Amino acid sequence: MSYDELPKVSLIVPCRNEERFIGKFLDSLCNQKYPKDKMEIIFVDGRSDDDTKGVIQRYRDKFLVSIIDNPMKFTPVALNLGIKNSSGDYVIILSSHTALKDTFIYDNIKTILDTKADCVGGIIKTYPSKDSLFAKGIAFVLSNKFGVGNSLFRTGIDKLMEVDTVPFGCYKRSVFDRIGYFNEKLIRNQDLELNLRLKNSGYKIVLNPQIESIYFARGDLKSFFKQNFQNGFWVFYGLKFAKLPFSFRHTIPAIFVLSLLVGIYPPFLPVSIASFIAYNLVNLYFTFNIAKEKGFKYFLPTFLSFWTLHLSYGIGSIWGLIRYIFGGKGV
Repeated sequence: MSYDELPKVSLIVPCRNEERFIGKFLDSLCNQKYPKDKMEIIFVDGRSDDDTKGVIQRYRDKFLVSIIDNPMKFTPVALNLGIKNSSGDYVIILSSHTALKDTFIYDNIKTILDTKADCVGGIIKTYPSKDSLFAKGIAFVLSNKFGVGNSLFRTGIDKLMEVDTVPFGCYKRSVFDRIGYFNEKLIRNQDLELNLRLKNSGYKIVLNPQIESIYFARGDLKSFFKQNFQNGFWVFYGLKFAKLPFSFRHTIPAIFVLSLLVGIYPPFLPVSIASFIAYNLVNLYFTFNIAKEKGFKYFLPTFLSFWTLHLSYGIGSIWGLIRYIFGGKGV
């Protein structure tokens, strides 16, 4: 396919206070091997109080950029605002906390045209957000099967395959006219819910390992805990607003945390002890393998990052389930 035949693409980018990372993201857009006159870039800003808008505006002479205000600040609201103001034949959902392979847009469009899918996406390579042992440990954990289970777009695949969801999806613009927009009540997991609707409507989602993006993970355990507590919370709490496509792997952290908590009742103390020992043995195994490859200075940061990920997600899920059953708004 010649570049003259390539369709117009709208890139929708929700952002808020991303001054630190958005320059890397914009640089990766500048390097895209896709016609600049066929790239429409729409930033939807959640009223940033840093220089996010200023950084974006400094790139306006390099490609077509617009900034839309998002007074609600929530991601699904931003996505819908961007899509409704877009004019491309295809829409790609992006994050300003990433950087893109230079053929990212081209690979998405070629894949969606070749496969005749309704949505396509690729793999995420997780990088540390700063040069510290714990930031690197967190990045290792988010690329490991013990950390994220069978999340194929994080652990990687070696061939194109049909899946239930993808990160940073590239959609036919007509999809939103057919199945509707993102559920604005879902503060998290709105992409999972949309893709479930898409699959249940008989449409196709394809994951292509040639499509690559870089995600900059949280740089310390405190922010990592907070992020994954929120992610875990919306697994069950989101059931108030939609049928969410969470799989069994999403419930495992909650089951693990419950297995520790039941030890409060003495008859179940052996269960908690067994669960604690088993988890640590598995954690040590995967941590050792990572440290053997990356360096043993990362042993403790990686070991604690696994604990932080699973505890925070599990505690968040349990709290979300309590709020779902007994009521209450948000976290």
